[in-house]
Amino acid sequence: MQDLTTFRLIERISNLLRSEERKKYAAIGLQPVHIQVLEYLATCNQFSDTPAAVAEYLGLTKGTVSQSLQVLERKGYLVKSQDADDGRVVHLCLSAEGNSLLDELKPSDIFAMAEQALAAQQFTKIDEALGFILSELQKANNAKSFGVCHSCINFLIQDNHYLCNLTQLPLSHNDAQKICREHALPPAPVMAAE
Repeated sequence: MQDLTTFRLIERISNLLRSEERKKYAAIGLQPVHIQVLEYLATCNQFSDTPAAVAEYLGLTKGTVSQSLQVLERKGYLVKSQDADDGRVVHLCLSAEGNSLLDELKPSDIFAMAEQALAAQQFTKIDEALGFILSELQKANNAKSFGVCHSCINFLIQDNHYLCNLTQLPLSHNDAQKICREHALPPAPVMAAE
C-alpha cells in the first residue's frame, strides 16, 4: 500500500488554512467561494472575465456562480458591464471596494513566518518539511495537532505494549497508527549553532 503521509499532511494544512479563512470571511458576511471569485477576477484578462469563465475556472455550476456574483455585486465588490461589441456578453471587474477587500484578506504573516522557519531547517524528505509547516501553522493558530498516536509526546512503550501517558490507557497497534485529538507534539529539536 502506498504511503499517504505526504497527501495527508497537505490535506491537513489545507484544512487548517480553509478553517481560518472561513472564520475570517464569515466575519464580513462572505463565503470562501465569494473570495475565490474575487481572486480570479483580480488575476484574469479581458477575455476571461465572464461568468462562464469564472464557473469553468472554479469548477462550479453556473447557478452557484450566478448567486455568488449577485452577492458580490450587491455588496459593492464587483461591477458588471455589457460587452461593447456583443451585448449578450457580460464582463466582470472588481470595484475599488473589491480590490481593497482582497488587499485586507491577503494571507496572514503566519504562513510567511512558517516559511522562514522552514528555510532555517534542512529537511531531506517532503513529508518532514510539510510536517514542520503544519506544526508551525497549528501553533500560530492555537489549533490541535490531531497527529497519530505514535508521534505524540504521550505515547509510551512499556513491556512491549503501547500506552497513552495522558489517559493511562493501553493502545493497540492499530490505535497507535490513528489520529487523536489529544495529540501533543514533542518539543522541536534545538539546532546546534555553527
